[in-house]
Amino acid sequence: MEQELKTLTDKVTKLQGNLKEIDDLKSEIKGLKIFLGRVHPEFKSQFPDILKKL
Repeated sequence: MEQELKTLTDKVTKLQGNLKEIDDLKSEIKGLKIFLGRVHPEFKSQFPDILKKL
């Protein structure tokens, strides 16, 4: 039981790290969208097309 609990705890810790990394990436993407929207106003109108291509 103790080994199973340790294994589950390790997996939860790893998943929390992955979620933190995903949150960081979401913040970076949001920052890039804001930057590109300000520097290149046409980006806002092209953004849906860019997403379709990805």
